[in-house]
Amino acid sequence: MARFDDLQQSLWDTDSNCGVQPPVTDQVILDAERLLNVTLPSSLLDLLRRQNGGQVTSSRNAFPTSRPTSWSADHIPFDSMLGIGHREGTLSLLDSPYLVAEWNLPAPVVLVSGDGPCWIGLDYRVCGRHGEPSVTWFDADDSSELSLAPDLQSFTEGFTSADGFESVKSDGSFG
Repeated sequence: MARFDDLQQSLWDTDSNCGVQPPVTDQVILDAERLLNVTLPSSLLDLLRRQNGGQVTSSRNAFPTSRPTSWSADHIPFDSMLGIGHREGTLSLLDSPYLVAEWNLPAPVVLVSGDGPCWIGLDYRVCGRHGEPSVTWFDADDSSELSLAPDLQSFTEGFTSADGFESVKSDGSFG
């Protein structure tokens, strides 16, 4: 398990600019929190200050699960993280209200990764809009959800490589 301080240095695939938003400023964070009507976790902001979203390294592109999901018997993908911004053609944390409504997901949730119908979100339902959200996997197709971690820092410290799971075939596909 990676320590969060080490993870901040090694999370991002710096060879890719796919999904990367312009650098985060204090004003961008304030505007995002106002729009989303939540307090974003400091661990998320620490990661986004280093790089504002984008692809993650192949050594950190999966998270083990305690039970099967529609994706896999033993893990979920985490190949990218949404940043904060309005870069054309790129999803952002700011798209969460629209995506939550479109995919009929519970609220308040801020989506940090995914591509419908499966999403990973900061789940504010228990802690309230200004508490420390847990991290939850949502599958809109079968209306299921799975609690992944009590907070974003714990979630990111659990990242591993998808290559280490038996359900990944040698060609990278699942089954």
